Amino acid sequence: MSRFEPIKKVSVVIPVFNEQESLPALLERTTTACKQLSQPYEIILVDDGSSDNSAEMLTAAAEQPDSCIIAVLLNRNYGQHSAIMAGFNQVSGDLVITLDADLQNPPEEIPRLVSVAEEGYDVVGTVRANRQDSWFRKTASRVINMMIQRATGKSMGDYGCMLRAYRRHIIDAMLHCHERSTFIPILANTFARCTTEIEVSHAEREFGESKYSLMKLINLMYDLVTSLTTTPLRLLSVVGSVIALSGFVLAILLLVLRLILGPDWAVGGVFTLFAVLFTFIGAQFIGMGLLGEYIGRIYNDVRARPRYFVQKVVGAKQAQNTQEEER
Repeated sequence: MSRFEPIKKVSVVIPVFNEQESLPALLERTTTACKQLSQPYEIILVDDGSSDNSAEMLTAAAEQPDSCIIAVLLNRNYGQHSAIMAGFNQVSGDLVITLDADLQNPPEEIPRLVSVAEEGYDVVGTVRANRQDSWFRKTASRVINMMIQRATGKSMGDYGCMLRAYRRHIIDAMLHCHERSTFIPILANTFARCTTEIEVSHAEREFGESKYSLMKLINLMYDLVTSLTTTPLRLLSVVGSVIALSGFVLAILLLVLRLILGPDWAVGGVFTLFAVLFTFIGAQFIGMGLLGEYIGRIYNDVRARPRYFVQKVVGAKQAQNTQEEER
């Protein structure tokens, strides 16, 4: 394992979307945890177009005298990972820690992540111990994690936990990527040489509801599949070939049976032919849907629209004039 220079500053990035109930506890607990560090720190909270009072609360916290908090306000909701990327553009630390705002992963784990990162790791991932989620969320998470591991070959156990630590060169590498759909834990692992995982505690959600509905989880699965690999396109070709060959063989079989058993038998097989036809049509629609996902992703990248638009930055001298206008 390679050795790195000591960590001189820690940046904590937290995306926020309609979390006004949890914000007071989040700010207090995160600040208290960061005060245990031996390094200077900053806490960057990115409001992802909240419709409640989250933006006003973040602005007020960042405007306090000698505040370590920086509030980044996006003009609308862009999604969790785009919000985190907006926070990455404001960081000044050599180690960056991401954390969800719902307090299911406790901020008190931050000092432990810093300590593990100091051992020379590029990325420190986490695994939620005794996960306090519904059966559906746990099952969906296991399926997605398994899919990611097979597609990437990276055997990290819990890609869904956003409590993670990244070295600064990993952050810089991710900021130079231009794809519009970004899943940060996977993207970071493509650049990391040394990674590890530690177990962290997991609590039930005390405030509000999860922002990931069933439809958002399905969209996330499609985003992951189409952003990770072109394997589905290859599988589509293989499945299409198998179906075409099966259809050809079945057609010959039906013709032979018609000749042997007569036309009366053929009339009895009408519904079988319909079933075969519907199977082929279903396979075509699945293939068209996958192709549409890839074409849509190409379309979004060709348009080259920004991942997010920062409406306002508050605190730390407006984050050094928005990191010198994002360089």
